[in-house]
Amino acid sequence: MQPAHDAPAHEAPAHDVLIVGAGFGGMGAAIAFKRLGIDNIAILEREDDLGGTWHVNHYPGLAVDIASVTYSYSFEPNPNWSRLFAPGPELKRYAHHVADKYDLKRHMEFQTTVDGAEWDDTARLWRVRTGDGTERTARYLVTATGFLSQPHVPDFPGIKNFQGTILHTAAWQDGFDFTGKKVAVIGTGATAVQLIPEIAERADALTVFQRTPIWVVPKIDFAIPSPVQQLFRRIPLTQRAARLVNTSLLEMLMVFGVLHFKQFKPGNKLAAGLGKAHLRSQVPDPELRRKLTPDYDFGCKRPTFSNTYFPSFTRPNVTLETSGIARLEADGILAGDGTKTEIDTLVLATGFNLWDVNFPAFEIIGREGRDLGKFWREGRFQAYEGVAVPKFPNFISLNSPYSYSGLSYFTTIEGQMKHITRLFGELRRRGRDTFEVTEAANADFLDEATRRLQSSVFYNGDCTTSRSYYFNQHGEATLLRPASTLRTLREMDSFPLSDYAFR
Repeated sequence: MQPAHDAPAHEAPAHDVLIVGAGFGGMGAAIAFKRLGIDNIAILEREDDLGGTWHVNHYPGLAVDIASVTYSYSFEPNPNWSRLFAPGPELKRYAHHVADKYDLKRHMEFQTTVDGAEWDDTARLWRVRTGDGTERTARYLVTATGFLSQPHVPDFPGIKNFQGTILHTAAWQDGFDFTGKKVAVIGTGATAVQLIPEIAERADALTVFQRTPIWVVPKIDFAIPSPVQQLFRRIPLTQRAARLVNTSLLEMLMVFGVLHFKQFKPGNKLAAGLGKAHLRSQVPDPELRRKLTPDYDFGCKRPTFSNTYFPSFTRPNVTLETSGIARLEADGILAGDGTKTEIDTLVLATGFNLWDVNFPAFEIIGREGRDLGKFWREGRFQAYEGVAVPKFPNFISLNSPYSYSGLSYFTTIEGQMKHITRLFGELRRRGRDTFEVTEAANADFLDEATRRLQSSVFYNGDCTTSRSYYFNQHGEATLLRPASTLRTLREMDSFPLSDYAFR
């Protein structure tokens, strides 16, 4: 790389750091930079408020699927959760609390869409194009657009002919009343598990179109009494202890049941047995149980918790349809077996598009014209430590291949905050302003991640029918970081600084 004393004169960027996304990931990155004394930060958000998925999603029944004591920043515990599994609006309030406490809102610009970004190697800065046709410049670019930010709307035959109401869970119509409606829900993922019981209680008729059943285990949920909340406030150590217990349980499920499936198959089978026992206790009809039982191994796709999902299918007004969708008509859906279901309301719980449009969420061009989207799709999805890519200087990608650690997204966020702190501390120590991960370090990390994953359920189990978003279009499970929480946090805080080149 060019020596610092021979470097060309810099064009002064508008921002030291430009972060795309005002969800928990983007806010965590901003906190890390502000702790480093970097304050010239812009946080661009396409929505009209902060919170990411907890702003976009507001369908009935929305709640965390990880206990609230764990689904939060460890350095900013919230003693006021109303339930062990807090409802969505509380997560939104928590996001605002964090933004206020850490003085993040003055950096945020809402309803600002980023269309593309390109690295200028002469000026050593990023040129970022926004939807209004203007260009921003920044020394460092951070993408925090989330894993679940691009809703997936399948192009079902005839969907344009449907004359009724269509709702997508990520574009919900608040106040919509299902009373007396004939409803169809397409999808049985984690979102549908929360939503279906809510609709079943109100609709005149509900038909659920299931392509792939989901593993569901009991949800040990309860209101957190006021005395416990007061205890958390007065003695924070008690809440940290609750977090440790919950994290440990999740860790055992993830590490032993999913990542080390080859070595601990009995643990995986035990988890599957718990799911089957839960189903058996709530659904007496053996044929209905058969339809609701996954035929892939536990962990191939993200399991979820619920005590109300299975009983919904035993209600007289609810029908489970598993023969597929032939086409939509003006007043209903024709199933694969020729059965027509008349409906007036269609709910799309069809999830998000990760691998086709979300990695990355907009065009990013690095050194020598490397297009990040093409690089990943034409080659292999890869990112050093889940945050950096060769030929993309001064670029941190928070939602990247091999970045998701554990079952709580906050594990991922806090690991990445550690990485940012260590990297930028070294950048400052050396008196440099440009970093780039080396090709060799990236290749070594990719090889190691691939090797570790060979023991996982994704490659040793039977995931053939899971249709899991963990797998990309190449058939590789490249979303999860194959390491325990403790190992991840340790590695993110101690990676070899020689893995980066500085100039």
